[in-house]
Amino acid sequence: MYHWQRTVFVIAFLLCGRAFMGRAHAGTADPKKQPAGIDMKKVERGRYLVRIAGCNDCHTPGYLLGEGKVPEHLWLTGDKFGWRGPWGTTYASNLRLFVNAMTEDQWVAAARLLKARPPMPWFGLNSMHEEDLRALHQFIRHLGPAGEAAPAYVPPDQEPKPPYALFPSPPKEERK
Repeated sequence: MYHWQRTVFVIAFLLCGRAFMGRAHAGTADPKKQPAGIDMKKVERGRYLVRIAGCNDCHTPGYLLGEGKVPEHLWLTGDKFGWRGPWGTTYASNLRLFVNAMTEDQWVAAARLLKARPPMPWFGLNSMHEEDLRALHQFIRHLGPAGEAAPAYVPPDQEPKPPYALFPSPPKEERK
């Protein structure tokens, strides 16, 4: 955390006391700093969906192995951990940067058409209810942009930098 951010945090804590602690615990940001059009009911729904749909499992560093105990300000910032298989090596994208650049309507359209390499379960995202996709957008916009872009895709004939998980090739009779 930058020095000035730490100072602001301490001052806010001292001035707001218990009210600040309740808001920090809930994981909500300062509504005065929210992007225009943020609906807190949708934000809460989006937060819930991110938890139960497994988005954090891949898109938040350390979330899966840390049993979900990663601070919300790190959620959905992508990961440098690779997923290698017959398709090559993929990395969980930084959704905070990706989604923040889109309007809600653009996000819904993109989510409906997305086709991605494994292990991303894009077909689940394609079939989500529109209201849930909109809630995801609101939550990600609420979090704001953070982090850096994930590493680029590595083709199957190239060795990726570690760390990565290696998926075995499926048995020949299951290949199509």
